[in-house]
Amino acid sequence: MLEETALSFSALPVHRSLGEGGSRESIEENKMDGRVRPDHDTKKNESRLIRVVDAIAEATRQEMERDERVFVFGLDVDDHKSIQGSTAGLLEQFGPDRCFGTPLSEDAMTGVAIGAAMAGYRPIHVHIRMDFMMLAMNQLVNMAAKSHYMYGGQVNVPLVIRTMVGRSWGQGAQHSQALHAMFMHVPGLKVVAPSNAHDAKGCLAAAIRDDGPVIYMEHRLLCNMEAYVPSEAYETPLGQARVLHEGKDVTIVGVSHMVIESLRAAKYLEKAGISAEVIDPISLRPLDMESIARSVKKTGRLLIVDNGWLMCGTGAEIMARLIEALPNGLNGKAIPMARMGFADTPCPTTKPLENLFYPNGKTIAQRAFTLIHPAGKIDLPEDHDIKEVDEFKGPF
Repeated sequence: MLEETALSFSALPVHRSLGEGGSRESIEENKMDGRVRPDHDTKKNESRLIRVVDAIAEATRQEMERDERVFVFGLDVDDHKSIQGSTAGLLEQFGPDRCFGTPLSEDAMTGVAIGAAMAGYRPIHVHIRMDFMMLAMNQLVNMAAKSHYMYGGQVNVPLVIRTMVGRSWGQGAQHSQALHAMFMHVPGLKVVAPSNAHDAKGCLAAAIRDDGPVIYMEHRLLCNMEAYVPSEAYETPLGQARVLHEGKDVTIVGVSHMVIESLRAAKYLEKAGISAEVIDPISLRPLDMESIARSVKKTGRLLIVDNGWLMCGTGAEIMARLIEALPNGLNGKAIPMARMGFADTPCPTTKPLENLFYPNGKTIAQRAFTLIHPAGKIDLPEDHDIKEVDEFKGPF
């Protein structure tokens, strides 16, 4: 069994809370128990260990308190299970005018969200599954993304689209797709995929305050994962990656839940004498290539592990931009690089096939190992406990 200390996000800096017009200041962390702790443990901004869904709910509540133009709506947001708890308490606190359910009509409701944003509100529209955002592609790609440009900057569309992706209890081909690469392709859209509670809260606050449309991607297996999160409001800057685990032999860039698996892989590699640097891009558009290139210049190797298919995916974009930035490689030699992601087939339903379809800590560790030892094979344990797969109970 792999020690879960890799999932504690000890590399996360904690930011001072941000009021309106406030400045961001990194705070030196105390890694007492491998968890993030601020050095200013005050009652005013206490840092607590909470789940991703709790962080999302807290960010939503704080932004709704801060700005009366913010409201949340979507299928089942007012349900008693409150989208895994991510909208818990909002109906009771703000009433049905600012937290309400909608018909199962993705295209029309996305149009409502865009219209409200153009009229000056700041809606948070919850699409329970990213798969069904395909029914609203015209609204998102041709209306939300382009209105600011087409009206010469006179119109803003401050809209957040929350959407769930990922495996769980047999979601299958039409209910577990991660289609972020499609939206990364479109100028005018921003795409974020936080991997932990700290960034889930900060990213959502930043997305709500942004004056353009933001696709906020949530992996269902991250819902119950915990990290230390400040109690006051703050922003995680869009377009800034984070180094979660420092290393010198290979850079691993993970996307969404693949950050967790990459951290597990780093533990396997450490036992094999390999030091892996794990980067969470957090924001996929804008993409912080400077941080990735800086890491690759140090380690000399790159492995990108996407939470999606490889064809025209995030890994292809990162790899292409790195080659453009370093056309001659490093020290006159080509940079060893590789990509991992979904198998080239629709998402399967059964758990045994899911285990083959998605990368995991062991397969990531083996691929990273071969970047250093092309003919080698890393010694890995037979079991690979992905506890969040068994813990996720749905219904979404």
